[in-house]
Amino acid sequence: MENKTYKDRVDAGRVLAQELKAKNIIDGVIIAIPRGGVVTAAQVAEALNLPLDIIIPRKIGAPFNPEVAIGSVTQDGTVILTGNKNLLQSVSKEDIDDMVRIEINEIKRRMLKYRGNTDYPINIGKTVIIIDDGIATGFTTRAAIMSIKKILNPRKTILAVPVAPLEVFQTLSEDVDEIVCPLVPETFYAVGQFYRIFDQVSDEEVINLLHKSRKKLKS
Repeated sequence: MENKTYKDRVDAGRVLAQELKAKNIIDGVIIAIPRGGVVTAAQVAEALNLPLDIIIPRKIGAPFNPEVAIGSVTQDGTVILTGNKNLLQSVSKEDIDDMVRIEINEIKRRMLKYRGNTDYPINIGKTVIIIDDGIATGFTTRAAIMSIKKILNPRKTILAVPVAPLEVFQTLSEDVDEIVCPLVPETFYAVGQFYRIFDQVSDEEVINLLHKSRKKLKS
């Protein structure tokens, strides 16, 4: 990309769609990470005429400072913990277990709100395209990838994101079969720095996009 930024999440989704179209994915499903990732993924789902669904990984914050991530978790109980041993030693196993339970309950609440239930359709053995609007640390993304592998047993996993830092790109490339990431900057501070418009996405917008995608595939 010449200007090194996207106009907004819709623009980023169209850029991803162009790259993914060339792969001729037929038996596939798109799994987005809310909330922003759903806006980006909706463009890809429409362009490729593939079903759109979501996965909700959640950060596990340290008890002494919720902003400090000690790991991440998904609804099936997949937990990824930080490699920082000093940080982990400052938290008891009981505290981690409690936080995992709290976050799983929150994930299930959001799944019900966004899509009406917590069960996934039978999408075993398909090509799964995992989409977010960008990746910063890769913590929650990695948990999402691991969970999808367990739940859906995909034939192939493709991580498609508009932007990710080089180090995270290299790390996550070991967890999936392929990564589509048009922008891999060496200097990275935050995902929003690579968008001219990076507004908050509402729950209502997520619900509407998922509903619209399901309706389109049924028609």
